[in-house]
Amino acid sequence: MTGPLRVPPGVAAVRLPADVPPEVRRRLLESGTVLPPFTDAHVHLGLVDPAPLRARGVAAVHDLGWAPHEIAAMATGTAAGPALPRVAYAGAFLTAPGGYPGDRAWAPRGAVEEVADPVSAVAAVDRQVAAGASFVKVALNSEAGPTPDDDTLAAVVGRAHERDRAVVAHAEGPGQAARAFAAGVDRLAHAPFSEPLDDDLLVAMAASGTTWLSTLDIHGWGDPTRDHEVALDNVRRFVAAGGRVRYGTDLGNGPLPVGLNARELAALADAGLGRRSLLVALVGDEPPAGLVSFVPGPAPAPADPGPVHAAWLARATVLDLAELTNPEGAA
Repeated sequence: MTGPLRVPPGVAAVRLPADVPPEVRRRLLESGTVLPPFTDAHVHLGLVDPAPLRARGVAAVHDLGWAPHEIAAMATGTAAGPALPRVAYAGAFLTAPGGYPGDRAWAPRGAVEEVADPVSAVAAVDRQVAAGASFVKVALNSEAGPTPDDDTLAAVVGRAHERDRAVVAHAEGPGQAARAFAAGVDRLAHAPFSEPLDDDLLVAMAASGTTWLSTLDIHGWGDPTRDHEVALDNVRRFVAAGGRVRYGTDLGNGPLPVGLNARELAALADAGLGRRSLLVALVGDEPPAGLVSFVPGPAPAPADPGPVHAAWLARATVLDLAELTNPEGAA
């Protein structure tokens, strides 16, 4: 089966523009499947060469922690070519004095802002917004150092929401995912891996619309660890409760492929996501305009198991609709 694939509720169907030449349209629909563009909702572009991302299926990325002036240059094209993915970003990690990831060698100057109290938290949020941040990242990693106290965390979340920005939390260590949820954090940067979460907490998170970014493959990079098993079990139960999971890899954290990660997709399939749910996780909530995903070759049958669909989706590349409508000019 080739051609446009029926997409699940909440995902906009792909409509090729009317001015796509008939021969281009025919070749696409006869040789593969056209889908909405895919987003990796957790990357650190400063730690990788992002040039291959679009060719390898990633149309947009959410950078979750880097020096604001550097990532802004990537997002606006000042430091990147037009063939790179669309970039939305959080700016700096907001953390407690002495907290994660301030002592990490990979974190450049400006990538971490320490917030000691609610006043400094509000000011730090305002600086990220002024730098163009689409969301705010807060670090709650009690395994690696101090974390913002409850009042400071509440100030981060409250100010971000006042500025119409979602809050993403790195929650690591016992109780940190629950703290993030209680404070009103919108997204967890990682599927919780420090401990099995209580079923009641999972149900409450699912009911509230809290989003988890998967990042399962960082736990072993193909050789699953205990943290991988804990995270996978949490995702499996969260999905069963109706929770929202989005595809995110934490690209830049270890030997991850620069492009769609077949292992990440396979792990999501193992957690219970079928074709429809995998597509929702990949497309995300705000797919970039003007781009589409193209998966060559026949699509799996709807009844095929999730891992088969995961392997197929991982073969996608990104096409620019403007280039499709003017293929000679693109050449």
